[in-house]
Amino acid sequence: MPPSSRTSPFSKGQCGTPARVPSRDLAVVLFALRAAILAAVALVVPACSTVPSAPADWSSWQSRRNESVGGTNGWTTVVGLHWLNEGDNSAGSDPTNQVVLGSERVPAFIGVFKRNGKLLSFTTAQGADVRCDGQPIERIELKTDVFPQPTKLQVGSISLVAIARGDRIGLRIRDPDSAARHNFKGLQWFPYDPAWRLQGHFVPFDSERKFRVADFTGSTQEFTCPGSIVFKAKGAEHRLDVFEEAGEDEFFILFRDRTAGASTYAAGRFLYVRKPGPDGHVEIDFNRAFTPPCGFTHFATCPLAPKQNWLSLAVRAGELKPTTAHH
Repeated sequence: MPPSSRTSPFSKGQCGTPARVPSRDLAVVLFALRAAILAAVALVVPACSTVPSAPADWSSWQSRRNESVGGTNGWTTVVGLHWLNEGDNSAGSDPTNQVVLGSERVPAFIGVFKRNGKLLSFTTAQGADVRCDGQPIERIELKTDVFPQPTKLQVGSISLVAIARGDRIGLRIRDPDSAARHNFKGLQWFPYDPAWRLQGHFVPFDSERKFRVADFTGSTQEFTCPGSIVFKAKGAEHRLDVFEEAGEDEFFILFRDRTAGASTYAAGRFLYVRKPGPDGHVEIDFNRAFTPPCGFTHFATCPLAPKQNWLSLAVRAGELKPTTAHH
């Protein structure tokens, strides 16, 4: 058909009557019109995302985190921390005791904790009801939290566990009826972002190093550091020293980034990363970065992120800062 005789689908005949269009040409025109509409829609409607979703265990991981903070043995139940002197340390609600248990549900005097170096025992006061594993006790040798199962003493609903931090031994006091637990509304996170699930490489040191790290109490704690994880993010290479804990198959990381104090906890966050295989490959999922215990109680002993683990970028992934952060 000569170009001059082609008929536009929008042209009109005399008196506004639509011109007749051959059926073959009409099909071509409709196909072109449909393609034009789809192209226009593509400009305003984003394409379906091909980014992988959160891992299958993401919700259960969040539930476990909420339980570790707001559960009956969570960090919001910690209401006291008492460092013990060498020798005898009397305990009870009376303020004249060395260990003052500030609860009206605790008798004035429950007994004596005796420290002999790293050894610790407890003798119950006459008439006091102190239990271990549900059984009344008169005297007991205590295991601290350096053991897998530290000894837990119970006075009514109040529990006491000995903790060891370097040369110090203290008593951590928990109350499941604490105000902090009652006021706990649950944790909040950035939306899960697969872009912050990064691939890295473990670079071991020539030999293990011992680092002393400042902690929340103003003291220091010693950690074993076997090397660093090197990874790329936001177009640059970054490095984080990792710590090793006995018997664990994950590295422990203390880090701070540019969200600290704004959208995340000011003192930094904790993260665990599975140890590498023979090839040194590791996966770092910053979506699992979480607030340390000192974000929920004054009576925690959290180590603080060392300066070499202060990242120069903003990691907008993981746990947001608590609404009632303590530091």
